[in-house]
Amino acid sequence: MDLGIKGKTAIVCAASKGLGRGCAEALAGAGVDLVINARSAGPLEQTAREIAEKYGVKVTAVAADISTEEGRAKVLAAMPNPDILVNNAGGPPPGMWHDWDREDFIKALDANMLAPIAMMKAVLPAMMDQGWGRVVNITSQSVKSPIAVLGLSNSARAGLTGYVGGTSRQVASKGVNINNLLPGIHATDRAVSLDQGVSAAQGISMEAAKAQRAATIPAGRYGTTEEFGAMCAFLCSEKAGFIVGQNILLDGGAVNATL
Repeated sequence: MDLGIKGKTAIVCAASKGLGRGCAEALAGAGVDLVINARSAGPLEQTAREIAEKYGVKVTAVAADISTEEGRAKVLAAMPNPDILVNNAGGPPPGMWHDWDREDFIKALDANMLAPIAMMKAVLPAMMDQGWGRVVNITSQSVKSPIAVLGLSNSARAGLTGYVGGTSRQVASKGVNINNLLPGIHATDRAVSLDQGVSAAQGISMEAAKAQRAATIPAGRYGTTEEFGAMCAFLCSEKAGFIVGQNILLDGGAVNATL
């Protein structure tokens, strides 16, 4: 399928690996030039070279912490007016309700709510002026079905979801579409980290922990970054112009809900 976005430009945050890289690769495959961001320069620059060589698009690596004002300024300086923005950031650590203090919540909000809001505020005016734009926020299945040990993530991502719910409907008439992708368990470093938490808590092997979590997914397996990236690229495409303010689950059926 021709997504109709060849020659457009995109910022993809947290794109050196995992779901962010999956999104960057899918967009590059559709002919989109990229600015990709992550905190560690080495892996990010390697990813940029690999994507550029594989897909023949321009890929600029900007190493910065997107949760900070300075980091966002650095990314936006490399591409002030992207056609597409993919907001993404690693999730906060798991724990119990009594583990978290105010500073833990502030850190989670900065990374998973306030940073994507700031990025949207920076790029939406130019998108609206040109009459076209796409924003995809990578959130979590916990927005639909809260995960007890991910209270920090539940809180921050739910806040972002509420913001998008209103904002997406204010900009849609200008040809700008904002939607959220809600990943379940995918085969990424984040999944490994959570598997390790289960392994340590229950005194079982990593293999057993992974099998236990996979058994909670009707599809019987973890998702792939390629599957995730393909959905992101579709939401960024010309084909998705009538999709506004939606929260789309990619979880293998793990969330048992009709709405």
